[in-house]
Amino acid sequence: MNTNSKSGEVGSRARGMVLAAGRGLLLAVVSLPLAVLGFCLSLVSMALIPIGVGVLTTPYVVKGVRAFADRRRVLAERWGGVRIPSAYRPMPETANPWTRTYALLRDPATWRDLQWLLVDMTAGFLTALLPAVLVLYPLEGFALAMGLWRVMTGGAYGEYGPYWYGFVPVSDQISAFGAAALAAVLLIVAHRYAVSAFQVHFTLTKALLSPSQAELAERVRVLTETRRDAVDTSAAELRRIERDLHDGAQARLVAMGMDLGTIETLLDKDPQQARQLLSQARQSSVDALAELRDLVRGIHPPVLAERGLGDAVRALALRLPLATEVTVDLDGGRADAPVESAAYFAVSEVLTNAVKHSGADRIWIDLHHADGHLRMSVTDNGKGGAVVGADSGLAGIERRLGTFDGVLAVSSPAGGPTMVTMEIPCALS
Repeated sequence: MNTNSKSGEVGSRARGMVLAAGRGLLLAVVSLPLAVLGFCLSLVSMALIPIGVGVLTTPYVVKGVRAFADRRRVLAERWGGVRIPSAYRPMPETANPWTRTYALLRDPATWRDLQWLLVDMTAGFLTALLPAVLVLYPLEGFALAMGLWRVMTGGAYGEYGPYWYGFVPVSDQISAFGAAALAAVLLIVAHRYAVSAFQVHFTLTKALLSPSQAELAERVRVLTETRRDAVDTSAAELRRIERDLHDGAQARLVAMGMDLGTIETLLDKDPQQARQLLSQARQSSVDALAELRDLVRGIHPPVLAERGLGDAVRALALRLPLATEVTVDLDGGRADAPVESAAYFAVSEVLTNAVKHSGADRIWIDLHHADGHLRMSVTDNGKGGAVVGADSGLAGIERRLGTFDGVLAVSSPAGGPTMVTMEIPCALS
């Protein structure tokens, strides 16, 4: 039983050794050129920012570097069991290029990725390649002992001189056996330490790519603020619903009940008056039902629950007094209900602001999902001048989106047009 257990352990360790060697070799061969390319492109692009070219190229280069780093995070967890958190600040794809580039340069994660690229093309390359060297180099030693030494030294007479295998000069069959002995020792070392050596690569990667404590503290602060804003918004929404019920449908229902009581007393005495009150009661019931429907639509539109965000926004556009064009590209998928609700009401509030304040006669709405983000843009041909201020409606939208790690960007020069872009990270199902 113990023999079988030890045999299984040896076999498992051997498989792990070969797997670590193969994966390490793949990482070394593929990652080195990508790391060098990403590092060089980043430096060149950032150096060109003062003349304006880098403003256009830097966001795309940084996006590529982040995709490369995220892929390494996936491999670290899949191959090494090392989880590396990501703390990139969200940035809308359609934001003003200067604003977007400036935000990327202010993100500590951008500079952390550059530092990682520099180390990954040096120490990272060596730590990824080491398991492969430990496993493959002994094969050469065994091949030398099997006769390869004759080819490497130029035959039995050693025309090329001795061939060095490690610190062993191989010039004849005896020294070739010495190379094989060294290869056996190296193979034992590989069997024991190849997996651990491969793990060093991911440990180094984690040390460089993990966010700092200051960034994590900032992240906690932002989440705390957005949670507080969400609670305040929910409380305000509840008070609005109570007020609307009290002043609207409830008042009409109370009046209808009083009318019905009066009708009961008038049925025999004054049928004509009773019929008039019945007509009033019927109209009051119609009005109360309409108000309740409007109230329900304000809480969670039925079309949103039944048919999704795209159709809900189309229905919203049909009720606007302005000509509105809606483009939806969500691949037939749907986000989680809370995300859909936040996105719907964010678009609704932007449209309300556009109708009230922009002076526009046409609005364009675009919804699409790409790269794990739901992006919504509302554009009007109005007078422009919209800003995200403490007292503006856009600030409330920004807080609503912030609850889901979403962001809002506004481009609204004087004279228009105005484009409001909203982005929420999410997956579609």
